[in-house]
Amino acid sequence: MKFIRHILDKQRPLFEKGGKLELLFPLFEANDTILFTPGYVTRGPAHVRDGLDLKRMMMTVVIALVPCILMALYNTGFQANLAMAEGASAPGWRGAVIDLLGLGYGTGNILACMVHGFLYYLPILIVTFVVGGGIEVLFAIVRKHEVNEGFLVTGMLFPLILPPTIPLWQVALGIAFGVVLGKEIFGGTGMNILNPALTARAFLFFAYPAQISGDKVWIAASETVDGFSGATALGRMAVADASVQDGALKALQEMHVSWTDAFLGFIPGSLGETSTLACLLGALVLIVVGVASWRIIVGGIIGTILACLLLNAVGSDTNALMNVPFYWQMVLGGWAFGLVFMATDPVSAPFTNTGRFVYGLLIGIMAMLVRVVNPAYPEGMMLAILFMNIFSPLINHFAISANIRRRVARSEAV
Repeated sequence: MKFIRHILDKQRPLFEKGGKLELLFPLFEANDTILFTPGYVTRGPAHVRDGLDLKRMMMTVVIALVPCILMALYNTGFQANLAMAEGASAPGWRGAVIDLLGLGYGTGNILACMVHGFLYYLPILIVTFVVGGGIEVLFAIVRKHEVNEGFLVTGMLFPLILPPTIPLWQVALGIAFGVVLGKEIFGGTGMNILNPALTARAFLFFAYPAQISGDKVWIAASETVDGFSGATALGRMAVADASVQDGALKALQEMHVSWTDAFLGFIPGSLGETSTLACLLGALVLIVVGVASWRIIVGGIIGTILACLLLNAVGSDTNALMNVPFYWQMVLGGWAFGLVFMATDPVSAPFTNTGRFVYGLLIGIMAMLVRVVNPAYPEGMMLAILFMNIFSPLINHFAISANIRRRVARSEAV
């Protein structure tokens, strides 16, 4: 490490003011602070000091994402090998790589599933960071400020909420939209009101609904070069016969999907959203270290339960999703992933404790309303979070105003 430190220190004058590469200082500074702790600190008694800086916060989120990433690799490969066992052909160049490695396509071979899934995940991750990170650096150079670490989390989150076989040009287009329209036009990291990763995902959904939708996503296998299309559990439930008792749950039985499978994540879906267990492990890390607010998560759980109980009580003979219990809704789609990693975004979420609980509560309620009332789009977590992002400042306003009124009343009583 001393050798790398020496090289960076030697090159620094080229990038500092007056140097030949002064324009590229944000790029140099980004690499320097990623590898080493900054050599300068805040001075003066008027400034608050904390061991948790932005870089450490973002790295903590990345660490919390590790269970979801590992499950994304395994389940993607598992679903691919499973589809191929049912007659689908080897998926192009990925099949050539796996044949070269001699791993085979058995669903019981963990390494084979991990490698197969990795071959889907890696290209999406690379395109995300090349395009999104490039835009981040470009804005930093133009605005003459440092490259913020905020994109590190966005870049890790975005691939996990996409179907495995999404075209890479759509990945590039989506992340470009999310970074520019979701963050940079507001001023960059810490200034955005919308979650950039969700903004990118929403853009792709509405721009290309036939290819990336909430009720039907690609699973990682191919009968043709374009991909093998399979309905997700939510998609199958949305078209189930509601006149039959427990029609939605029987549709899952026909897919051979149990609650345990859905909880563990052994079902078709977007790369990193299928495993509720992996999301819970990530939530534990984020809550323990204080990066995520447990009030948002608890509020989301309560809101989901209340909305589901109400919908179950009303019932329907035409909409099977209205009869699905809350414990099933919580393990399907992007509910757990969105609540843990998207709703708790400290930038776009409220900063008051009361506001955070209300924010989470409304996300849980709205997610179920969108998912159930609109069967054409049985995934509602994304839209619920984005909608509440917009209302986050208003929630803060009411929470602060209520606190001020309580303090005034207390002071007058004294």
